[in-house]
Amino acid sequence: MKKLIVVAAAAGLMSLAACNKSTPAENASDNTAAALENTADNLESAADNATNATTENTLENAADNAHAAADAAKDAGDANVAVNAAQANAIAANSAAAKK
Repeated sequence: MKKLIVVAAAAGLMSLAACNKSTPAENASDNTAAALENTADNLESAADNATNATTENTLENAADNAHAAADAAKDAGDANVAVNAAQANAIAANSAAAKK
């Protein structure tokens, strides 16, 4: 009886895993988004340590752009499209320009 329960539980978990399987494009986009978020975090840390306001503002703007690019990469992954960092940056720049 215990073996039957284990087999049934394993089958259920495998079917659950199959339903939520990511495509390679989604994985690539998620990885790109994570890398861009790390870059943004590093830029924010650098801005916190900046010695003048101009440098701080420049770094914070770069961090904002990296966050926007990460969001664009994540959105593209949700749409099942592989993107790289350059494409995500271009998408973010176009999105920012369209908002102005």
